[in-house]
Amino acid sequence: MESTDLVGAEFEGPVTQRGIGVIAPFDLALERELWRWAPLEVSFHLARTPYEPVPVSLEMAELVSGRAALQAATRDVLGVEPEVVAYLCSSGSFIHGLAYEAQLRESILAAGAPAAVTTSGALVEAVRRLGLTRISVITPYDAELTDRLVTFLGEAGVEVLRSNYLGLGGGIWKVNYRTVAELIMAADCPGSQAIFVSCTNLPTYDIISPLERRLGKPVLTANQLTVWACLGRLGLPMVGPGRWLRGVFQEGIDPPALPPEPAVPPSTPPTEDLSVDPGATLTRIDDRTRRGGPTP
Repeated sequence: MESTDLVGAEFEGPVTQRGIGVIAPFDLALERELWRWAPLEVSFHLARTPYEPVPVSLEMAELVSGRAALQAATRDVLGVEPEVVAYLCSSGSFIHGLAYEAQLRESILAAGAPAAVTTSGALVEAVRRLGLTRISVITPYDAELTDRLVTFLGEAGVEVLRSNYLGLGGGIWKVNYRTVAELIMAADCPGSQAIFVSCTNLPTYDIISPLERRLGKPVLTANQLTVWACLGRLGLPMVGPGRWLRGVFQEGIDPPALPPEPAVPPSTPPTEDLSVDPGATLTRIDDRTRRGGPTP
């Protein structure tokens, strides 16, 4: 029986929930950043890949992107009826190229997900929609894993003019904003149309807008791309910073035009190994030119 004493809009809720399933690597520590990228009605339902006693590396990326692990995690979230399931991992979805990324999405769909997204797949969607052909990238990884990202983007038709990395084997979520911002600034060059910040465990949310204003070009980040690709599938508005991504994942909305091209294309700048302690500010260790691999 309906009570006549319960009068008011607050009793008509809650807001209808829209669910996003998230398959996260076992070491993800930035769940709170995910929530900042989504509107009120979205709930994230997380499942983790099994723990593996290995550092952040190519080996770890392969372990957390195995078909069995992804399908088990997908089934773990299906009980709450997500509308899309996202594999929230940059390295695990770029390590073996575009075909492998497509296979990961197919594995998630085969496990019962109604729709599937990966972080690297969302990156490809964004660079193609924005018409990006030359970018810079930064990663917290080592040289080997960073090279895999460069190769992945090359396969997607994007030349990486500069790729800087921190060389961390763990504790990526502990890196402070100043370190990430200085790494982004160091990776920028006149020929780069955008900067991509790889890794869903690297904090970026509050520095995107000020860096986009300062650089005058898109700063694309892993969590932003993943969550907004999911919101696009759900037909929901984008929430959070990121001027140039607005419209990328939404039908009927064109993203803002890119900044004008420089008058004279510059030569390819060097890749830099910027290894730092997770909580320290940026420290340059040595320079490497990656044209077919780091110099010895």
